Amino acid sequence: MGSSPEQEPGGAAGEGPTAAGEGFERIRPSATAALDAEVCRRLFGSLHRNSQRVKAEQYVRGLLTVRGRKTLHSLAAQFDGVAAPQNAHHFISASPWEWMPIRHAVARQAQRTLAPEAWVIGATLIPKSGPHSVGSDPQVTALGTVNGQQAVGTWLVSERSAVPVDWQLRLSARWTADPLRRRAGVPAEAALGTVEECVRRAVSGLTDMAEVAGLPVVVDVAEADGAAAARFLASTGLPFVVRVGPAAPARIDRSELPNYGDRLRSAGELAESLPQLRQWVNSGDGGTTALAVPVLISPARRNAMTLLAEWHPGRHGDRRLWLTSLGAAAIAAALRLTRLPGVVARDFAEISEAVGLRDFAGRSFPGWHRHITLASAAHLVAAWARGGARTRPAGDPK
Repeated sequence: MGSSPEQEPGGAAGEGPTAAGEGFERIRPSATAALDAEVCRRLFGSLHRNSQRVKAEQYVRGLLTVRGRKTLHSLAAQFDGVAAPQNAHHFISASPWEWMPIRHAVARQAQRTLAPEAWVIGATLIPKSGPHSVGSDPQVTALGTVNGQQAVGTWLVSERSAVPVDWQLRLSARWTADPLRRRAGVPAEAALGTVEECVRRAVSGLTDMAEVAGLPVVVDVAEADGAAAARFLASTGLPFVVRVGPAAPARIDRSELPNYGDRLRSAGELAESLPQLRQWVNSGDGGTTALAVPVLISPARRNAMTLLAEWHPGRHGDRRLWLTSLGAAAIAAALRLTRLPGVVARDFAEISEAVGLRDFAGRSFPGWHRHITLASAAHLVAAWARGGARTRPAGDPK
C-alpha cells in the first residue's frame, strides 16, 4: 500500500520493541477483557463443535495476551492439558474447520462497530527467514529482494479505524505443483498467480460479503496493474478508486471535454499537461492541489473513468494518481477515500503486528488461512478496545 509498513521488508515479525507495540500495551488489558462469551459466540458460532469454539477463543486470547512473536508453542500455553502444543498445532493446521464463515462474522461485527466508509485492498509482505513457509518465495521490493510471502488483504475502513476481513495468499508455480502442493495442503482449486490476480480474487470476494454491501472499493497495490484493476472493478458495478502508476495509459474523454485532444498518453503526462484544470480542494485533512479529468482507459475507447491527480503542498515531486468511477464533480469525496489506505497502514503497525498477524511460520496452506483469520478477529477486538469503534462488537441482531 504505497509506503505502508506492511510492504517494507524489515525484520521478522515480532522482533524487538516498537512504538506501535508500546501503544498496544496500553490497550492490551481492555482488549483481553473485551473477548467475552458474547463476542466469542458471535465470532466463532459457525464452528460446529464446542471444543473448536473453545480453542478459537483460547487462540485469539493468546494473540491478545502473549508478548513477542506469536508462535504455536507460545500460544499453546492458552490450551489445556499436557498435549497443549499438539492441540494448538492440530487446531490450526489439521482441524477441518472453515475459515470463511469466521471472516464473514468479523465483517458483520466490523460493519456494526466501525461504521466503515469503504473497502480497502492492499498488499502485505511477510518476510520469512527460509523457503519452507507456505507461499514463501523471493519477493522483489523497492529496497531489494526479500524472501517471504505476499498477501493481499481486504479491510473495512473508517476514518478512525481499519479491520482486516479477507486474505489472499499469492502462490508461485512451485507451490501449485507436487510435491509442495500436497505437502502444504494447497487445494486443487487454488491457482498460481500474480498479486494482480490476488486483487481480482479479493474484489470478487466482496460480492459474497452480503453483510456489507454497496461500499466503495479503494485499491492501493503498487505491484498490480492499476488500470487493469480499475477495468475489472468497473465490470462489477462497484464504486471504486484505484491507485495507478504514471505510465498507465489514458486518453481524454472528448464526450466530456470536447475542446481537448484525445491522443493516448500516460496518466502522468496527461496530469502534467493540464495545469489549467488544477484546483484547490478541501479533502477533509487540509487543502490540496488536485485535478480531475474524464478519461477512457481501454483501447476500444470504453471504460469511462476519472483520472484523479493530487500534488501535496510542501512535498516537491510528490504526486499521486488514481482512477475512479466517481465523476469529476465528486473530487473531494474521491480524495477523502484515498486517505483510507493510510488508516490501514497505521492500524497494521499499531494492532496487526501486535496480535501476530504476520507470525505464522508453518508450512500448511489451511494453517496460514486459519491463523490469519483468527488474527483478524483479534485485531477487531483490539480496535474496539482502543476506542476506534462506535459501539461494542456484539449485540447486533442475528
